[in-house]
Amino acid sequence: MALISLEDLEGLDEEQLDDDITEDPQPMAEEEEDRLLTHWQAVASNHQVLVPPEMMGPIMEMTRNSQQRELLQFSSICCHEKMGEVQFEERLIPPGQWACVSAGEKLFEQSVSVSFMKLMRYICRENSTGRFLGLTVPVVTEVSADGLSMQEVVRTSFFLPSEFQSAPPLPSDPDITIVQREPIRVLSRTFFGTTTWQTLTYQVGILRGLLGAPPLPGSPPLLGAPPLLGSPPLLENFMVASYENPSVPERRNEIWILPRDL
Repeated sequence: MALISLEDLEGLDEEQLDDDITEDPQPMAEEEEDRLLTHWQAVASNHQVLVPPEMMGPIMEMTRNSQQRELLQFSSICCHEKMGEVQFEERLIPPGQWACVSAGEKLFEQSVSVSFMKLMRYICRENSTGRFLGLTVPVVTEVSADGLSMQEVVRTSFFLPSEFQSAPPLPSDPDITIVQREPIRVLSRTFFGTTTWQTLTYQVGILRGLLGAPPLPGSPPLLGAPPLLGSPPLLENFMVASYENPSVPERRNEIWILPRDL
């Protein structure tokens, strides 16, 4: 079963949080739980995914703690600008421990959904500490080559909070792996909006163009609207870093490309 995506589970907007959950972590009334679940089921339907009722507990906990996020600290190597506007940035992502899940659903959005649902359970007490671990941002989704099938090529990861870097809690789910990564040099470009497969391949094409790389087979045109559903996908390796939830109309994301993949 495909489930709700990372962005949809990060939390409600500030007004909804005020309505649904107070600072006092008392149990929700049944009608409040139902309203929260209905909200996320409605959002998830846009991605052709489902939220089963048994996910109510983790959703509630993530919502209560939605403002407690730790920002991944990276080093800026060089910022490339044109007429005072940042075009892209070279960054060094720090070494550390990441919790990772791979999935190969029919649709890209479903693969991200399945992966993050597993990570969400890990964050919400299904780990060797039995504690809520907290969430770092951005959460990063990696796409490897073979975009035509999208099978077993999507991996969603989050950098473990600093408290757990030296001794990562063990996941209850065997599909989650804790990976020690060396520093990663990326070429990063910020964009705002949704993170569907079509918009991501369009954004990858823009960044490749700024870097002077030749277009890839099947890449959409860079002028005009993003590609329509059914346009051939890029055969590409890239990452998308997500910072905000879908209650923000123009939410912040970044495309990351490794220099070796150009």
